[in-house]
Formats: sequence, C-alpha cells, structure tokens
Amino acid sequence: MAADNSTGDLHAAGLQLNTADITIIAVYFALNMVVGIWSSCQASRNTVSSYFLASRDMTWWPIGASLFASSEGSGLFIGLAGSGAAGGLAVAGFEWNIVTMPEYIQKRYGGQRICMYLSVLSLLLSVFTKISIDLYAGALFVHICLGWNFYLSTTLMLVVMALYTIAAFNQIGGYDQLEAAYAQAIPAKTINNTTCHLPRTDAMHMFRDPYTADLPWTGMTFGLTIMATWYWCTDQVIVQRSLSARDLNHVKASSILASYLKMLPMGLIVMPGMISRALYPDDVGCVVPSECLRACGAEIGCSNIAYPKLIIELMPTGLRGLMIAVMMAALMSSLTSIFNSSSTLFTMDIWRQLRPRAGERELLLVGRLVIVVLIGVSVAWIPILQGSNSGQLFIYMQSVTSSLAPPVAAVFVLGIFWRRANEQGAFWGLMVGLAVGAGRMVLEFLHPAPPCGAPDVQPALLGSIHYLHFAVALFVLSSAVVVSGSLLTPAPQGAQIENLTWWTLSQTLPLGAKAGDGQTPQKQAFWARVCGFNAILLMCVNIFFYAYFA
Repeated sequence: MAADNSTGDLHAAGLQLNTADITIIAVYFALNMVVGIWSSCQASRNTVSSYFLASRDMTWWPIGASLFASSEGSGLFIGLAGSGAAGGLAVAGFEWNIVTMPEYIQKRYGGQRICMYLSVLSLLLSVFTKISIDLYAGALFVHICLGWNFYLSTTLMLVVMALYTIAAFNQIGGYDQLEAAYAQAIPAKTINNTTCHLPRTDAMHMFRDPYTADLPWTGMTFGLTIMATWYWCTDQVIVQRSLSARDLNHVKASSILASYLKMLPMGLIVMPGMISRALYPDDVGCVVPSECLRACGAEIGCSNIAYPKLIIELMPTGLRGLMIAVMMAALMSSLTSIFNSSSTLFTMDIWRQLRPRAGERELLLVGRLVIVVLIGVSVAWIPILQGSNSGQLFIYMQSVTSSLAPPVAAVFVLGIFWRRANEQGAFWGLMVGLAVGAGRMVLEFLHPAPPCGAPDVQPALLGSIHYLHFAVALFVLSSAVVVSGSLLTPAPQGAQIENLTWWTLSQTLPLGAKAGDGQTPQKQAFWARVCGFNAILLMCVNIFFYAYFA
C-alpha cells in the first residue's frame, strides 16, 4: 500500500456552503413553489386529458425541452459523470442515440394480456431504473455537497453547467490536457498485483475493442440502437410528452430539438466527470474499500461522486448554491415526469380494466395514490442499487434495461413494419424474452462484479457476454419467437392493421395535419420539410461526432 495523501475528507464538504449559497437555494425553492401554484390556478387539472396529456395542445419547443429534461434527470447527472470518470468518453454514445404505448399495442394486436403486461413492465422499469436512481442520485448529491446523512438527506441548467465546465477545464489546462491528466489519475492507495486503479487507455475513444472493452463498439452500435428504440419510441415518459403535442409536425420538431440538446452532455457532464477523477483521484478513483467508504460511503467504488465533488470544490460562493438548486430542479423535473407517466399507465391501462365504470374523480385519485406506492418501493430498492455494477449508476441502469427492454422493442418494430405479426406471436415473444432477460438480471444481482483484487466467480453468461451484446441476442430471439408464433397462427384482422402499420397508414389528411386546426395543407407540408431537413442535418452532426471521437 502506498502512503495516504488523500485529496480530502468528504464530511468537510458540508462546511463549504455559506449564507449566500443557502439563500440562493431557498430563493429557488420559493420561486418554484410560486410558479407551481400559479400554474395550477391557471390550468385545469381536473380532467383525465388535462392531467395526463396537457389537453393535447402543447407546442414543439416546451415538449422538446421536456424530452431533454426528462431524460437528463439527476440520475444522468450523477451516472454519466461517474461513468465518464470510471471509463472515459464512450459512455456519451448513450446520449447520441436518439393516450399510451400499451394502448397502441392493444389496438395493433388485440386482446388485453399484452397491454396489461407492458403496463406492469413499464411500472417495474420505472421503479428499478428511474425513480430509485433519481432518488439515490439526489440523495448522493446532497450527501456530498452538504455532508448530510445519505438517507436523510433547462436554460438555467445549461448556463450554469457551461460555467462549471469552463472552470473544470481551466483546472487541468484545457481540453488538450484532458487525456494526459486523466491517464495520470491514479489514487495514492492501491491494491497490490492489480490494475483496476489504472485509468483506461482507450478513455478518449468512442469505438472500443469488441471483446475486452467496457463498452464494445459492436454493442454500442447494435445493442444500444435496440435499447434507444425502446426508450425513445415506447417508453411512457417520452411517449406521453409527444402525445401532448397539437399535431404531428410539433411532435417531430420537439424530437429534433431534444436530439440537438442531447449532444451537450458529452462536454457538460461526461468530460467534467473525467476531469473530476483527474483532480481528485483518491476519492473519485478509489479502489481500496476503506478509502471508498471514507469518500462516499460505499465500498465498491466512488465514481458516482465525480459530478458533485467537482461542483463543491470548484464553484465559487453563490454559484455553488445555484448549481445545487439546478441539480434539485433536474431531480424534480425527472421525478415529476416519471410519476405522471407511471400513474397514467396504471390508471388508464390497469385500473380502468379492473373497474371499467370508474369515473374521472376516481381515476385521478388512483393516479395520485399510485405515486406514493411507487416512491415507497423505489426507496426500498436503493440499497440493492447502490452496490450494483461496480458502483456505476449509469451502467446499472443500462444493464437492467438491456435485460428487459429488447423484447418490447422487437414487438413494437415488428408490429409497425410487418403486417403479419399477430397477438399470439407477440405475446409469446414477450414471455420468452422476459424469461431469458429476467434470468440474466437475477444472475447479475446474485453474482455482482467482484471488487478490485477479488477473484471473478461470475457465471459465463455474465462474464463472457456483455450486456449490450446480450441485448442484441435477446432482440433476435424475441423477434424469432414473434415471427414463428405469428406464422403458425391466424393472420390479424383488418381492424388490427388499418392505420396501425407503416404500410397501411391513411393518407386522407396531409402529414401532420389535424382536422379543424385551421392550417392549410401547404403550411403543414412546409413545416414537414423543415423537420425533415433538420433530421438529416442532425444525423450528419451525429455521424461527425462519432467519427471524430471514434
């Protein structure tokens, strides 16, 4: 063991917040409460349509901002920066893959069992990969910044993050020095005869070895595409925001705006996470269990504290309090999005099936009560989450998603592009996919990754098959079962494919038009072309960034 020259004592961080910081935080929460009360008084929230879908009259720019904010909650702040600190730039690739979805599946395939299953699965994913992660990340942020006990404890966001990023880069001498500084981020205390304390040599590369890398390029290209399809096309948090738009062109424009904004986390979250490890290797990059316990309260690793550690150490008085307020805003934005979409799923797809005659007042009450239940279950799950996937919050989230989401993506894609897909094939494709995916997920919880220096006794299914590669295999397996089951059973009825597949869309109205909206077909067509041009431009920008960092 090397001598102890640790970069600081965690619990002293709480003393760094002064009166100015606390005042800014208090003012933020006061303003937030005033705006919330004013908004509640201005808009009707007493009908199902207004409560769940904002009366379907939202324009493109608030929806786009909401899509970005919902996907960049506190879990992403903490998790992306932590994975950047642990492994480098490649994790940014997750950010560059850019009524209810179960209700669409019910119309497309018929029957109740698929709709019910997807609703329950979405609620479980909300608990395992969203609510619990955001609660954990928010508590961890408060724990690091204020020194409080863990369990007791987007324009503005972008501006403050930019200031914080500039301060971080100045500390290491600019972007040109990032690679060298990160390569030298070795903690003072290490474990003999191991290399887990060394930063990755491919930290500055997006495309990594397909066999030995932490994020292989094959998985990032194919597996991530499958998971991104599930998230951006079928996840209820995203779908519900799009359904609140006034027409299809606003849906397209909001998605494109959100995609442009998703380019920012590479520079504003991932790279600062790497800088945090370079500046505080003894805390962020710790490998000795006793050191990690001192730094963040978890023996398995402390990469998750990269983001709050950098803020509390570098931000000047005032801006530190502002950044904490912004972090709390991200937490609340993400949680409210998840709570609203989860309550929609339970109320509209489960409770309404159990009680078909339930009135609007009952549905609204049930939707609000289910939020309380979800919070309780999510809090109980946090201790399991805390020790998973070597302490990397973001990798935990992607690992769980790769075990449960690919079958849903397979059913969704085949339902849109293959008219022959039917309910029997889709149901058994989901069931087989669930059995295989849940089996791997259970193995991951029973056999977590060993700590530094410990022998690897994980089963071959975990040790030799990366979770992104597993997502590809699970998608192919589920698709094969859907195809086989559909071909062996009767074809779907005409009502199950009319206007519900790519090949049977009605052309009665111009693309994006809405009956009675007062807009001419020419105007709708013009904005459709604008959206199409921006979509192509966005793809070119995305490919350029991938190639530049490959």
